[in-house]
Amino acid sequence: MSPRRGARGQAATWPPRAPAGYGPAFPWFAGRPRFGAAPFAYVRFWLAEEVAPGRLIPWLPVAFATGILVYFVAQHEPIVAPASALALALILAAIVARARPIAFPLLVAAAAACAGFATITFKSALIAHPVLHHAAGDVTIAGWVEVREERERSDRIVVKVERLESRRLNDAPERVRVSVRKGQAPPVGAFIEMQTRLDAPRAPLRPGGYDFARDLYFQGIGATGRALGEIKIASPPHRPSLWLVYAAVIESMRDGIDRRIRAAVPGDAGSIASALITGKRDAISGPLNEAMYISSLAHVLSISGYHMAVVAGVVFFLVRAVLALIPGFALRRPIKKGAALAALAAATFYLLLSGAEVATQRSYYMTPSCSARSLSTGRRSRCVPSARPRSWCSCWRRKRSCIRVSRCRLPPRSR
Repeated sequence: MSPRRGARGQAATWPPRAPAGYGPAFPWFAGRPRFGAAPFAYVRFWLAEEVAPGRLIPWLPVAFATGILVYFVAQHEPIVAPASALALALILAAIVARARPIAFPLLVAAAAACAGFATITFKSALIAHPVLHHAAGDVTIAGWVEVREERERSDRIVVKVERLESRRLNDAPERVRVSVRKGQAPPVGAFIEMQTRLDAPRAPLRPGGYDFARDLYFQGIGATGRALGEIKIASPPHRPSLWLVYAAVIESMRDGIDRRIRAAVPGDAGSIASALITGKRDAISGPLNEAMYISSLAHVLSISGYHMAVVAGVVFFLVRAVLALIPGFALRRPIKKGAALAALAAATFYLLLSGAEVATQRSYYMTPSCSARSLSTGRRSRCVPSARPRSWCSCWRRKRSCIRVSRCRLPPRSR
């Protein structure tokens, strides 16, 4: 492409490089003899391009994942301290050798692999907890109620064990999930005592089926069971943790909204309305739940990007419209940024109110949170590409040439 007089857009082309010549972009191969004849010249050229500045960065996640794979093939459980020390030492060595063209990328790759190994080792040690391997009857449990679930026929609670009394148990699980009678589940944050029968987490019912034990393990639950007799609310031996206080406040708020909605709208309609606001889907009847799954509409009940975008968008436009009605404030203050911050606050509250499930967290980080931060800071959002055609400038990286665009404008519209 050659420059043309009188044209609005000016573009120039870098001269193509021959396979035998390497500029300053490839310092590792400069001044070195060829390692092959003519058929291998292209291989040498492609190798030089692959190790050019910035081309090895996509290999960092590959190296990180390689360290994770090494953890899974280890014969025994690694220790956190040596793995972390080795990763830190390689990071420092890479910083020291950053001026060396060959040692630096090798050390960075080794540091990334060791960082992946150390990360999964630390994560494994963080979530490790005792798991019950056999059934145990007549077990006395005292602890804090962390989660309460209302189901169609019974309720279910997750108890963080403070004290466990049994003759057949050596290692007490940290958390147990217990089924109780309908309407007898104590509130979140209560300290209770009860008699239970505990069972080991169930294995998959068939090969390749859903693994209940694995799911419960990553939730920190080491046993399941059912309550025997009355559940007593006792005086706690110490004050609850800050996380438990937060969970109790959020759960009481969700329960209040859920009861109010279901009292005003009885039946499955109220259960669906409550599920879209509070995230509580336990009150939905079995036939309706099955019909939603058969019709492929069950994802509508899971709070995700659509729900987050609706909440953040409605709050943004309402707050901006209200602020625009005040001329003195709208002409002197950036009301768009204020509306974006209000939308971000509303999306954060909706995230906490709905239970902060994985799909909700992903949607919060991707959609309204990213857009609101971009609007409040005055930067263009990187979540969604810009749809304005004047902002698109194409740049294709080829093997031998790269088009450099200095100015990119659309031709004037025909009148």
